[in-house]
Amino acid sequence: MELRQLSYFVAVAEECHFTRAAKRMHVAQSGLSASVRSLERELGAELFVRNTRQVRLTPAGTALLVEARRTLAASSACVDAVAAVQGLLRGSLTIGTLQCLHVVHLPSVLSSFVSTYPGLDIELRTGGSGELTGLVAQGKLDVAFVARPALLPDDVAMTPLAGEPMVLACAPSHPLASSARVSVASLAGKRFVDFAPDWGPRDLVDSVVGERHVALEVTDVHSLLDMVACGLGIALVPQSFSVKTDRVQFVGLVDRVPTWETVTVTAAPASAAARALVGAVRHAAGLH
Repeated sequence: MELRQLSYFVAVAEECHFTRAAKRMHVAQSGLSASVRSLERELGAELFVRNTRQVRLTPAGTALLVEARRTLAASSACVDAVAAVQGLLRGSLTIGTLQCLHVVHLPSVLSSFVSTYPGLDIELRTGGSGELTGLVAQGKLDVAFVARPALLPDDVAMTPLAGEPMVLACAPSHPLASSARVSVASLAGKRFVDFAPDWGPRDLVDSVVGERHVALEVTDVHSLLDMVACGLGIALVPQSFSVKTDRVQFVGLVDRVPTWETVTVTAAPASAAARALVGAVRHAAGLH
């Protein structure tokens, strides 16, 4: 059994398609298919159910996928460990992040990081916390900076970064704008502007506010604040959002004040490059 066979198998399992897997691995489909068939013969079991409509894992394939990912991660960690000892980091680092990572200015950290490790190819994507955590668990991201997940997938490690209180955001003309503090319970039934599910603080707000009407959904911070400023609804947002606009009134909360927690998630064990980036972020944030 070769690492190449396992990497091809994992690609097919994740893409559910031989042609897409071959394109992802930059090999001919015939070669990838032959490698998977050879692996099946070696193991004495079919790993995929193949038909004209779909490719899906068999029970044997599902069992192998867990161990194949673990084996490939361990192999990568071996290479990373030697490179780290030599003072070099090479290869690739795939990063996921929330749209607004208040704890540090991530572009500045990445600029310094790329200068320190010029041999490292970095890829970055934004998304929702659940989505990004799932991609780390699937081995498609090396590290992600997300909101604390309610459930942590197996083989994923989490490190706290920062926490901050949530506050009410409303238009200056809103009746609540002149309040010194408002209770979370008093917001039930109000008209809200919020992020799409799994995006930004949406899941946290859903968990602490009673029945409410989310009239408008967005996927970026500035659109949310613009809509709030125009009186289209109120929002609960992390306190750090208050520096982004002077057109919105921000009011503190009392009683069960929710805390927005930012964490890093990595594979367990994390690659040397992922550990180095997490260390750089923590250093920039003043954490040790």
